Amino acid sequence: MNYKYRLAVTAVMVATLAGCSGGAERRRQANQDFTYLETKPLESWTLPSGAQASQVNDYAIPVQRFPGELGSAVDIRPPQQVLALIPGARTVKDADGVTLLLAKPEELTKVWTLTQRLIAERNIQLLSQSANVMETDWVNWVNEDEENPVGSRYRIEKSSGSANNSYKITLVDWREGSVEKPVSAINKERYSILMTNLVTSRYDQQERELARLRAQELVKQIPISMGQDRSGLPVIIARAPYNVFWERLPDLLGQLGFTVEGRNRSQGVVEVKFRSPDDAFWTELGTKPIQLDDRSYNLQLGDLGNRTSVNVTDSDGKPVTEEALKSLAPVFAAAIDRANNS
Repeated sequence: MNYKYRLAVTAVMVATLAGCSGGAERRRQANQDFTYLETKPLESWTLPSGAQASQVNDYAIPVQRFPGELGSAVDIRPPQQVLALIPGARTVKDADGVTLLLAKPEELTKVWTLTQRLIAERNIQLLSQSANVMETDWVNWVNEDEENPVGSRYRIEKSSGSANNSYKITLVDWREGSVEKPVSAINKERYSILMTNLVTSRYDQQERELARLRAQELVKQIPISMGQDRSGLPVIIARAPYNVFWERLPDLLGQLGFTVEGRNRSQGVVEVKFRSPDDAFWTELGTKPIQLDDRSYNLQLGDLGNRTSVNVTDSDGKPVTEEALKSLAPVFAAAIDRANNS
Protein backbone atom coordinates (compact mmCIF):
# COMPACT_ATOMS: atom_id res chain seq x y z
CA MET A 1 0.00 0.00 0.00
CA ASN A 2 1.26 3.47 -0.85
CA TYR A 3 0.53 6.59 1.13
CA LYS A 4 0.48 10.26 0.25
CA TYR A 5 2.57 12.63 2.26
CA ARG A 6 2.72 16.37 1.76
CA LEU A 7 5.40 18.32 3.50
CA ALA A 8 4.04 21.73 4.53
CA VAL A 9 6.50 24.29 5.78
CA THR A 10 5.33 27.87 6.09
CA ALA A 11 2.59 27.38 3.51
CA VAL A 12 4.79 25.32 1.16
CA MET A 13 3.23 21.91 0.49
CA VAL A 14 5.33 19.26 -1.22
CA ALA A 15 3.89 15.87 -2.20
CA THR A 16 6.37 13.10 -1.45
CA LEU A 17 4.58 9.75 -1.64
CA ALA A 18 1.54 8.38 -3.47
CA GLY A 19 -1.85 8.34 -1.78
CA CYS A 20 -4.23 5.62 -0.73
CA SER A 21 -7.96 5.96 -0.33
CA GLY A 22 -9.83 5.10 2.82
CA GLY A 23 -8.69 7.69 5.33
CA ALA A 24 -6.99 7.36 8.68
CA GLU A 25 -9.23 4.51 9.84
CA ARG A 26 -7.68 2.23 7.19
CA ARG A 27 -4.54 1.92 9.31
CA ARG A 28 -6.55 0.16 12.01
CA GLN A 29 -8.00 -3.29 11.55
CA ALA A 30 -9.88 -5.86 13.58
CA ASN A 31 -11.97 -8.89 12.74
CA GLN A 32 -15.37 -7.21 12.38
CA ASP A 33 -15.00 -5.04 15.51
CA PHE A 34 -13.11 -4.53 18.77
CA THR A 35 -15.28 -6.70 21.02
CA TYR A 36 -12.20 -8.72 21.96
CA LEU A 37 -11.35 -5.84 24.29
CA GLU A 38 -14.41 -6.81 26.37
CA THR A 39 -12.96 -10.23 27.20
CA LYS A 40 -13.19 -10.89 30.93
CA PRO A 41 -9.86 -11.17 32.74
CA LEU A 42 -8.60 -14.62 33.70
CA GLU A 43 -9.45 -15.89 37.16
CA SER A 44 -7.54 -18.17 39.46
CA TRP A 45 -8.61 -21.79 39.36
CA THR A 46 -10.60 -22.90 42.41
CA LEU A 47 -10.37 -26.60 43.27
CA PRO A 48 -13.62 -28.42 43.98
CA SER A 49 -14.08 -29.62 47.50
CA GLY A 50 -12.10 -32.81 48.17
CA ALA A 51 -10.04 -32.58 44.96
CA GLN A 52 -6.28 -33.04 45.13
CA ALA A 53 -4.16 -30.43 43.36
CA SER A 54 -1.51 -31.55 40.88
CA GLN A 55 1.11 -29.37 39.25
CA VAL A 56 1.71 -29.68 35.48
CA ASN A 57 3.84 -26.99 33.90
CA ASP A 58 3.73 -28.20 30.29
CA TYR A 59 1.16 -25.59 29.31
CA ALA A 60 1.96 -22.88 31.81
CA ILE A 61 1.65 -19.35 30.40
CA PRO A 62 4.30 -16.98 31.79
CA VAL A 63 2.91 -14.06 33.73
CA GLN A 64 4.26 -11.01 31.93
CA ARG A 65 3.22 -7.59 30.76
CA PHE A 66 3.67 -7.13 27.04
CA PRO A 67 3.74 -3.44 26.02
CA GLY A 68 1.77 -2.45 22.96
CA GLU A 69 -1.39 -0.85 21.66
CA LEU A 70 -4.91 -2.28 21.68
CA GLY A 71 -8.05 -1.76 19.65
CA SER A 72 -8.20 1.23 17.33
CA ALA A 73 -4.72 2.36 18.46
CA VAL A 74 -3.11 -0.62 16.68
CA ASP A 75 -1.21 0.62 13.62
CA ILE A 76 -1.29 -1.95 10.82
CA ARG A 77 0.51 0.13 8.18
CA PRO A 78 3.56 -1.56 6.68
CA PRO A 79 6.78 -0.17 8.13
CA GLN A 80 8.66 2.55 6.30
CA GLN A 81 11.92 1.58 4.63
CA VAL A 82 14.90 3.83 4.02
CA LEU A 83 15.34 4.23 0.27
CA ALA A 84 18.72 2.84 -0.75
CA LEU A 85 19.57 5.69 -3.12
CA ILE A 86 23.10 6.55 -1.97
CA PRO A 87 25.59 4.03 -3.42
CA GLY A 88 27.69 2.29 -0.78
CA ALA A 89 25.72 3.70 2.17
CA ARG A 90 24.51 1.43 4.98
CA THR A 91 21.43 2.15 7.08
CA VAL A 92 21.22 1.66 10.83
CA LYS A 93 17.84 2.05 12.56
CA ASP A 94 17.63 2.15 16.35
CA ALA A 95 15.51 3.67 19.11
CA ASP A 96 17.04 7.10 18.49
CA GLY A 97 16.46 7.41 14.75
CA VAL A 98 18.09 6.63 11.42
CA THR A 99 21.82 6.69 10.71
CA LEU A 100 23.41 6.55 7.28
CA LEU A 101 26.95 5.19 7.25
CA LEU A 102 28.66 6.60 4.18
CA ALA A 103 31.66 5.14 2.42
CA LYS A 104 33.70 8.34 2.04
CA PRO A 105 34.05 11.68 3.86
CA GLU A 106 33.36 13.41 0.54
CA GLU A 107 29.94 11.76 0.36
CA LEU A 108 29.15 12.86 3.91
CA THR A 109 30.05 16.43 3.02
CA LYS A 110 27.86 16.22 -0.08
CA VAL A 111 24.85 14.90 1.90
CA TRP A 112 25.32 17.53 4.61
CA THR A 113 25.50 20.37 2.08
CA LEU A 114 22.46 18.99 0.28
CA THR A 115 20.53 18.89 3.59
CA GLN A 116 21.34 22.54 4.27
CA ARG A 117 20.16 23.48 0.78
CA LEU A 118 16.97 21.40 1.13
CA ILE A 119 16.16 23.06 4.48
CA ALA A 120 16.66 26.51 2.97
CA GLU A 121 14.54 25.73 -0.11
CA ARG A 122 11.66 24.43 2.05
CA ASN A 123 11.88 27.41 4.41
CA ILE A 124 12.40 25.11 7.38
CA GLN A 125 13.51 27.20 10.33
CA LEU A 126 16.52 26.15 12.41
CA LEU A 127 16.49 26.56 16.18
CA SER A 128 20.22 25.92 16.39
CA GLN A 129 23.06 25.16 14.02
CA SER A 130 26.74 24.30 14.36
CA ALA A 131 29.38 22.71 12.17
CA ASN A 132 28.09 19.19 12.90
CA VAL A 133 24.57 19.57 14.32
CA MET A 134 21.30 21.15 13.16
CA GLU A 135 18.03 21.25 15.08
CA THR A 136 14.91 22.19 13.13
CA ASP A 137 11.79 24.01 14.14
CA TRP A 138 8.45 22.32 13.48
CA VAL A 139 8.06 20.52 10.16
CA ASN A 140 4.37 20.04 9.37
CA TRP A 141 3.09 16.93 7.61
CA VAL A 142 -0.36 16.41 6.09
CA ASN A 143 -0.74 12.63 5.94
CA GLU A 144 -3.99 10.98 4.91
CA ASP A 145 -3.25 8.15 7.35
CA GLU A 146 -3.32 10.50 10.33
CA GLU A 147 -6.51 11.84 11.88
CA ASN A 148 -4.98 15.32 12.30
CA PRO A 149 -2.09 17.24 10.74
CA VAL A 150 1.10 16.30 12.55
CA GLY A 151 4.35 18.10 13.18
CA SER A 152 7.82 16.98 14.10
CA ARG A 153 11.14 18.52 15.02
CA TYR A 154 14.47 16.93 14.09
CA ARG A 155 18.03 16.79 15.23
CA ILE A 156 20.39 16.22 12.31
CA GLU A 157 24.03 15.51 12.99
CA LYS A 158 27.12 14.26 11.23
CA SER A 159 30.31 12.64 12.41
CA SER A 160 33.42 11.94 10.37
CA GLY A 161 36.42 9.82 11.25
CA SER A 162 38.93 7.41 9.80
CA ALA A 163 36.41 4.56 9.79
CA ASN A 164 33.13 6.35 10.45
CA ASN A 165 31.24 8.79 8.24
CA SER A 166 27.79 8.93 9.78
CA TYR A 167 24.74 11.08 9.09
CA LYS A 168 21.92 10.81 11.63
CA ILE A 169 18.33 12.08 11.73
CA THR A 170 16.42 11.89 15.02
CA LEU A 171 12.83 12.98 15.67
CA VAL A 172 12.96 14.88 18.98
CA ASP A 173 9.46 16.40 19.37
CA TRP A 174 5.98 15.51 18.15
CA ARG A 175 2.61 17.21 17.95
CA GLU A 176 -0.83 16.34 16.62
CA GLY A 177 -2.81 19.36 15.50
CA SER A 178 -1.55 22.04 17.87
CA VAL A 179 -1.06 19.71 20.86
CA GLU A 180 2.44 18.51 21.70
CA LYS A 181 2.56 14.86 22.74
CA PRO A 182 5.22 12.37 23.82
CA VAL A 183 7.12 10.85 20.90
CA SER A 184 6.00 7.25 20.43
CA ALA A 185 8.45 4.66 19.14
CA ILE A 186 6.29 4.11 16.03
CA ASN A 187 6.13 7.81 15.14
CA LYS A 188 9.83 8.32 15.82
CA GLU A 189 10.77 5.49 13.48
CA ARG A 190 8.22 6.30 10.77
CA TYR A 191 8.84 10.03 10.50
CA SER A 192 12.60 9.82 10.98
CA ILE A 193 12.67 7.47 7.99
CA LEU A 194 10.35 9.76 6.02
CA MET A 195 12.65 12.73 6.60
CA THR A 196 15.68 10.62 5.69
CA ASN A 197 14.00 9.56 2.45
CA LEU A 198 13.45 13.20 1.49
CA VAL A 199 17.21 13.68 1.72
CA THR A 200 18.16 10.46 -0.07
CA SER A 201 15.62 11.13 -2.85
CA ARG A 202 17.05 14.59 -3.37
CA TYR A 203 20.56 13.10 -3.40
CA ASP A 204 19.52 10.64 -6.09
CA GLN A 205 17.88 13.40 -8.13
CA GLN A 206 21.03 15.50 -7.88
CA GLU A 207 23.32 12.63 -8.91
CA ARG A 208 21.12 11.77 -11.88
CA GLU A 209 21.23 15.35 -13.08
CA LEU A 210 25.03 15.44 -12.75
CA ALA A 211 25.24 12.14 -14.65
CA ARG A 212 23.05 13.58 -17.39
CA LEU A 213 25.27 16.64 -17.71
CA ARG A 214 28.41 14.51 -17.74
CA ALA A 215 26.85 12.29 -20.40
CA GLN A 216 26.12 15.31 -22.56
CA GLU A 217 29.78 16.32 -22.38
CA LEU A 218 31.09 12.84 -23.04
CA VAL A 219 28.72 12.21 -25.90
CA LYS A 220 29.90 15.15 -27.99
CA GLN A 221 32.38 12.94 -29.82
CA ILE A 222 30.74 9.59 -30.57
CA PRO A 223 31.72 7.90 -33.83
CA ILE A 224 28.80 6.00 -35.38
CA SER A 225 29.35 3.13 -37.80
CA MET A 226 27.88 -0.16 -38.94
CA GLY A 227 29.08 -3.40 -37.39
CA GLN A 228 27.98 -6.88 -36.39
CA ASP A 229 26.69 -8.34 -33.15
CA ARG A 230 27.94 -11.59 -31.61
CA SER A 231 25.67 -13.52 -33.97
CA GLY A 232 27.07 -11.82 -37.05
CA LEU A 233 23.91 -9.78 -37.67
CA PRO A 234 24.23 -6.12 -38.74
CA VAL A 235 23.90 -3.51 -35.98
CA ILE A 236 24.74 0.15 -35.50
CA ILE A 237 27.83 0.66 -33.31
CA ALA A 238 28.15 3.79 -31.18
CA ARG A 239 31.66 4.12 -29.77
CA ALA A 240 30.56 5.21 -26.31
CA PRO A 241 29.79 3.31 -23.08
CA TYR A 242 26.23 2.10 -22.66
CA ASN A 243 25.34 4.46 -19.78
CA VAL A 244 26.63 7.47 -21.73
CA PHE A 245 24.80 6.67 -24.95
CA TRP A 246 21.62 5.73 -23.06
CA GLU A 247 21.40 9.21 -21.51
CA ARG A 248 22.02 10.96 -24.83
CA LEU A 249 19.78 8.84 -27.07
CA PRO A 250 16.33 10.37 -26.25
CA ASP A 251 17.47 13.88 -27.27
CA LEU A 252 19.11 12.46 -30.37
CA LEU A 253 15.96 10.62 -31.42
CA GLY A 254 13.80 13.67 -30.80
CA GLN A 255 15.78 15.59 -33.43
CA LEU A 256 15.18 12.96 -36.10
CA GLY A 257 11.42 12.50 -36.12
CA PHE A 258 11.19 9.89 -33.35
CA THR A 259 8.89 10.21 -30.35
CA VAL A 260 10.06 8.20 -27.31
CA GLU A 261 7.06 6.40 -25.79
CA GLY A 262 8.81 4.16 -23.27
CA ARG A 263 12.24 3.14 -21.96
CA ASN A 264 13.58 0.21 -19.96
CA ARG A 265 17.21 0.75 -19.06
CA SER A 266 17.83 -2.69 -17.56
CA GLN A 267 16.58 -4.37 -20.75
CA GLY A 268 18.07 -1.75 -23.08
CA VAL A 269 14.76 -1.17 -24.88
CA VAL A 270 13.53 2.17 -26.20
CA GLU A 271 9.99 2.26 -27.63
CA VAL A 272 9.55 4.94 -30.30
CA LYS A 273 7.14 6.13 -32.94
CA PHE A 274 8.66 7.47 -36.17
CA ARG A 275 7.26 10.18 -38.40
CA SER A 276 9.68 11.23 -41.13
CA PRO A 277 10.49 14.96 -41.34
CA ASP A 278 10.04 16.79 -44.64
CA ASP A 279 12.64 16.98 -47.43
CA ALA A 280 13.94 20.33 -46.22
CA PHE A 281 15.02 18.74 -42.93
CA TRP A 282 17.14 16.08 -44.65
CA THR A 283 18.65 18.68 -46.97
CA GLU A 284 19.63 20.82 -43.99
CA LEU A 285 21.04 17.79 -42.15
CA GLY A 286 23.00 16.74 -45.23
CA THR A 287 21.90 13.09 -45.30
CA LYS A 288 19.46 10.90 -47.12
CA PRO A 289 16.12 10.20 -45.37
CA ILE A 290 15.83 7.26 -42.98
CA GLN A 291 14.34 4.28 -44.79
CA LEU A 292 11.66 3.58 -42.20
CA ASP A 293 7.88 3.73 -42.51
CA ASP A 294 5.90 6.03 -40.22
CA ARG A 295 5.04 3.56 -37.46
CA SER A 296 6.20 2.26 -34.06
CA TYR A 297 9.59 0.61 -33.51
CA ASN A 298 11.75 -0.76 -30.71
CA LEU A 299 15.41 0.14 -30.40
CA GLN A 300 17.44 -2.56 -28.66
CA LEU A 301 20.69 -1.36 -27.09
CA GLY A 302 23.50 -3.70 -26.15
CA ASP A 303 26.38 -3.07 -23.73
CA LEU A 304 29.69 -3.89 -25.41
CA GLY A 305 31.96 -2.35 -22.78
CA ASN A 306 33.30 0.86 -24.28
CA ARG A 307 30.82 0.61 -27.17
CA THR A 308 27.04 0.33 -27.56
CA SER A 309 25.19 -1.63 -30.21
CA VAL A 310 21.82 -0.50 -31.58
CA ASN A 311 19.34 -2.70 -33.40
CA VAL A 312 15.85 -1.81 -34.59
CA THR A 313 12.75 -4.00 -34.74
CA ASP A 314 9.18 -3.21 -35.65
CA SER A 315 6.31 -3.42 -33.16
CA ASP A 316 5.96 -7.14 -33.95
CA GLY A 317 9.57 -7.82 -33.01
CA LYS A 318 10.76 -8.32 -36.58
CA PRO A 319 14.15 -6.73 -37.39
CA VAL A 320 14.12 -3.97 -39.97
CA THR A 321 16.03 -4.52 -43.18
CA GLU A 322 19.79 -4.04 -43.33
CA GLU A 323 19.25 -1.17 -45.77
CA ALA A 324 17.00 0.62 -43.26
CA LEU A 325 19.56 0.10 -40.50
CA LYS A 326 22.38 1.41 -42.73
CA SER A 327 20.30 4.51 -43.52
CA LEU A 328 19.99 5.27 -39.81
CA ALA A 329 23.72 5.18 -38.96
CA PRO A 330 24.81 8.28 -40.97
CA VAL A 331 21.76 10.16 -39.72
CA PHE A 332 22.81 9.51 -36.09
CA ALA A 333 26.34 10.66 -36.92
CA ALA A 334 25.12 13.82 -38.65
CA ALA A 335 22.79 14.70 -35.77
CA ILE A 336 25.64 14.35 -33.26
CA ASP A 337 27.91 16.54 -35.41
CA ARG A 338 25.21 19.18 -35.68
CA ALA A 339 24.69 19.18 -31.92
CA ASN A 340 28.46 19.62 -31.38
CA ASN A 341 28.54 22.62 -33.69
CA SER A 342 25.42 24.31 -32.39
